[in-house]
Amino acid sequence: MPFMSIRLIVKHPDAVLRERAQEVTKFNSNLHKLLDDMADTMYDADGVGLAAPQVGILKRVIVVDVGDEHELIELVNPEIVLAEGEQLGPEGCLSIPGLQGDVKRSNRIVIRGQDRNGKPIQYESTEFLSRAFQHEVDHLNGVLFIDTAESVYEARKPEENRQDGE
Repeated sequence: MPFMSIRLIVKHPDAVLRERAQEVTKFNSNLHKLLDDMADTMYDADGVGLAAPQVGILKRVIVVDVGDEHELIELVNPEIVLAEGEQLGPEGCLSIPGLQGDVKRSNRIVIRGQDRNGKPIQYESTEFLSRAFQHEVDHLNGVLFIDTAESVYEARKPEENRQDGE
């Protein structure tokens, strides 16, 4: 098994979570290592998405895996170019443990960016994948789900309680 590198997830109210991330201009081994580490960190924390600012790096980089046929998606310099429809649903965040909120998002989006080598890529998504993309892009702009949630409440997931030893 390849060596895994788990990074520390920055927690709210750390100021780095409120800053706008910078565009990536160098597609090199440092970026590849960041993407690999972000994926390892996301999986280790049982997340479905992670943005570079959440590991303290102010770069426009996200990883998403909602457990569908796409598996792991890496996007560098992502940009939502089309958004339509509406959905309201619960969201949580690895940087805000213990809280969830009901957030209104576009139901269908088209997102463009680059892969780890700088090649242009595009995804069209709906439902949960669409929500995950929008949540992570918000992170790149210093926006957290608690800023836009219609309601915020304590997260209640039995599997999380067991992991916490309760």
